[in-house]
Amino acid sequence: MTSTQESPAPQVFVLFGATGDLAKRKLFPGLYKLAAAGRLPEDYAVIGSGRHSPGSDDDFRAKIREGLQEFVDDLDDSIADDLLGRLSFEVSDSDDGADLAAAVKKAFEGLGDGAKKLVYLSVPPSAMEPMIGMLGREGIADEDAHIVTEKPFGTDLKSARKLDAALKKVSSEDRIFRIDHFLGKEAVQNILALRFANGLIEPAWNRDHLCSVQIDVPEELTVEGRGSFYEATGCFRDMISTHLSQVLGFVAMEPPVHLDATSLRNEKSKVFQAMRPIDPKRVVFGQYEGYRDEDDVADDSEVETFVALEVFVDTERWQGVPFYLRTGKALGATRRTITLTFRTPPMGRFGDDDYGPNELVLELTDSPKIAVDLYAKRPGPTMELTSTTMHLDLAQDDSEDAPLEAYERLLLDVMRGDQTLFTRSDEVDRLWQLCEPVLKDPPPTQPYAAGSWGPDDAVAMPGERGWRLPDA
Repeated sequence: MTSTQESPAPQVFVLFGATGDLAKRKLFPGLYKLAAAGRLPEDYAVIGSGRHSPGSDDDFRAKIREGLQEFVDDLDDSIADDLLGRLSFEVSDSDDGADLAAAVKKAFEGLGDGAKKLVYLSVPPSAMEPMIGMLGREGIADEDAHIVTEKPFGTDLKSARKLDAALKKVSSEDRIFRIDHFLGKEAVQNILALRFANGLIEPAWNRDHLCSVQIDVPEELTVEGRGSFYEATGCFRDMISTHLSQVLGFVAMEPPVHLDATSLRNEKSKVFQAMRPIDPKRVVFGQYEGYRDEDDVADDSEVETFVALEVFVDTERWQGVPFYLRTGKALGATRRTITLTFRTPPMGRFGDDDYGPNELVLELTDSPKIAVDLYAKRPGPTMELTSTTMHLDLAQDDSEDAPLEAYERLLLDVMRGDQTLFTRSDEVDRLWQLCEPVLKDPPPTQPYAAGSWGPDDAVAMPGERGWRLPDA
């Protein structure tokens, strides 16, 4: 994943959903920060689009400025003014994109030879396929365009295959970027460095030394205005078929020959091929109390806002090791944690106390943190053990080494044509195959109190040892 530091080619950014929440919180702040760091091309234009006009271009720019002021610390007005001065807006929908196509063509031709288009589809799953058809009809998705699609990639196996077929009609796999922002996180990429660059760790990263792996992504937030999205999608489709499975792929993959897009995604794909289809009997769905009172939620909704499950990867490295995945809204903490639990050596020599296993804990924060639970002799005249934790904080004091926020990194990679941290079509297809048993026979949705750790059945899933979170 060593990418060139050369400035990307001139770009026309075409952002569908440009007045939406994702654009406000992530996309425009990401472009601003890339501009502030000198990582955007010298020449570029940004064309926002959507079904409804925000008014004049000046009205659109004022709206985007408000978002930058809210989500960017210490906003530099000169950088913001330059970015905003390159913005315009064109109304479009799946039936009519003629005005947008004309604006894109004019901006593209104005950038000269070597220019590229970055077409970002921040639209609901139901709107994705028709919008892709429009891109093809209007000539926006030509050989100079990189097309970025947001997850979930379809809502089941059938719809995912239809979406993939629609994409392949207008573009080719090497120009399609299925974005999963978890893969843009510095800490997720650091899993590869931790494993493959350290002879202390890689030899123990297997079933001979590990008895379980937990991937735990709880959130304190409720659906917060995303009721209509959750009603249509649910937590399982939103998180399991995408974020958590992709993290599992990084944890469980074999060493790639090279850290390039082909080698890395080949190994991740092999993990998904080796996974057993998810057993609905080992899945717990939950819904937090009060969800039905949220806007745009049905009074009798059974949609899950919480999922916990157990899966297995039947490779030589991982045979018999359970992977426990948990995520949900309105839980007891907001964390992104991977916990590898080691097998416990015979402890009788230190007395009869149950000391428990060692754990390697990876916190997937913007600045990666690692903790290792170990045992050492308690100071004093007797041979007693005490638990201790070794903390490794990988944040750098040098601002030049500050991590990029996930969307910044991924937008930069799209401009460079680097697909390493993006999801390939065969991965998407296989993950929906694995999820099909649960979609066809979902478990009952159990209520849980807001601020708790989910239904009791989920809390008990990993057995006596329990989940790493809440912290002991």
